Amino acid sequence: MLAAGQGRRTLVCETDGSGHLGQLLEAGPLAFKGREVQPLLSAMTMNTEESLKEYLALQLKVPLLSRIGPLARAFDFIANAAPGVKEILTVGKLGWEVKEDHYDLVVVDAPATGHVVGQLRAPQAINELLSVGLVREQTGWLVDLLGDAAVTGVVVVTAPEEMPVVEALDLVGQLAADDVGAGTAAVVVNRVLPELFGRGEEVVFDRLCEPGNRGALQAAAGDAAGTVLDAARLAVTLRRNRAEHLSALRAGLDPSLPMLYVPELFARTHGVRALRQVADHLAEEL
Repeated sequence: MLAAGQGRRTLVCETDGSGHLGQLLEAGPLAFKGREVQPLLSAMTMNTEESLKEYLALQLKVPLLSRIGPLARAFDFIANAAPGVKEILTVGKLGWEVKEDHYDLVVVDAPATGHVVGQLRAPQAINELLSVGLVREQTGWLVDLLGDAAVTGVVVVTAPEEMPVVEALDLVGQLAADDVGAGTAAVVVNRVLPELFGRGEEVVFDRLCEPGNRGALQAAAGDAAGTVLDAARLAVTLRRNRAEHLSALRAGLDPSLPMLYVPELFARTHGVRALRQVADHLAEEL
């Protein structure tokens, strides 16, 4: 789906544990270990305790037990007391998949705006706290990986509405800070409404909406014609309002930053079919 036909091994990871990714892929519940859900496409959900166990097994040669027991309780205490621990386990796991070349492409469904910057800053913050040792070595390559624009980039997804645009611009600004590491690769605008009419068509539409013409149209075609006109007027109004927000977004971004558009799908349900539509639209934009 996202990778089929391109010959690229792709991993998609959900970080919030909501289970939405498995539903979208129609793959059932996902686990910490990546599972192939489509040809060349694997999916997983993040679990920081599982990430800790994997780290201990790989780096400290601690046996991978089904339960950490007292160590897990100690981890919970440390993670809640020391900011950045849970974040480093999330970013570190995904960075490890890239470093070890397990996949050609790793796509991370990151948390909301207020949390993603903290995750990206965690490796640099821990790197600055520790001058030597194994943890310093691990965060060192992770900082380098995140800071390499040829390897890592953040795709900011927003909608053509006032608050999402404000949050998107704020996030892009935060990503430009030196201590974040990963920069913005592109901005994707979701749920963009199509333009219903050209200039000549809109003139005709406006005349049809005039009371006299509207009444004649309803008399000839039935009362449903008025409902269609009202729906079209609402769509035109929404399109114009959203166009203003799109203009504000474009004006607030670096002109060289790609801005891609995904149209409103007008679908009640989401699944593989909807994902294919989104992928096709993004492919056209790219």
